[in-house]
Amino acid sequence: MTNLLGPQRIVCLTEETTETLYLLGEQDRIVGISGYTTRPPEARSKPKISAFTSAKIEQILDLKPDLVIGFSNLQAAIASDLIKAGVNVLVFNQRSVEEVLETILMVSRIVAAEQRGMDLVARLRAGLQEIADAASRLPRRPRVYFEEWMDPLISGIRWVEELIEIAGGEAVFPKLRFEHCAKNRVVTTEQVAAADPEIIIASWCGRKVVTEKIREREGWSGISAVRNGHIYEIKSSNILQPGPAALTDGVRQVHQIIAGVVA
Repeated sequence: MTNLLGPQRIVCLTEETTETLYLLGEQDRIVGISGYTTRPPEARSKPKISAFTSAKIEQILDLKPDLVIGFSNLQAAIASDLIKAGVNVLVFNQRSVEEVLETILMVSRIVAAEQRGMDLVARLRAGLQEIADAASRLPRRPRVYFEEWMDPLISGIRWVEELIEIAGGEAVFPKLRFEHCAKNRVVTTEQVAAADPEIIIASWCGRKVVTEKIREREGWSGISAVRNGHIYEIKSSNILQPGPAALTDGVRQVHQIIAGVVA
């Protein structure tokens, strides 16, 4: 039975909050979702009221939400419009694995499901530790370049780079992860070539990765990953959402790729 405490009509502007509420058993509170939502599949039956940087403000207001939850500075304009309309808005800015876990706990507290939130976080931590233990048994840690976008080239956001390390790899641009804005994580083709990654993992948000185009980039034929055919795609819904998906399916896929290359 759904707990009657906390907000009863929640609009989720990004997928990870939707997935979290479903995992907490509080999905009946959700009255609107992002059009990019794929997890869990049954959430797709909810009204779709936003993209990522845009939203149908009037449709959101028609849903009479008592809370709208968003993610990152990129949704600031949406948040501003809703706040001006008198809506309660909460925007998270989680970037690291620890911040993702803390966000899950905060969401659970908001919907009066703190114990279930703590249990969920404990399961997620255990899964990450299992991956880390498996990674510790690999013969070596290969160099990994994660490509978040292709034009311009954008290297991995912080939680992705941390998951690569948990999964047994070494990120080739470790300092860039601390940049919140994607424009500050732009790299050149020359920088990637100089880093000589042994594995390239690409996840282009909302776009299908074309590995042939990666292989054909000027100056990349000598990169170890290109030369040895180690270019892989992970769907953005599994790795670029700062929520449960990245900490489960995402990190497992990264580990499987790394283990397959070095085992």
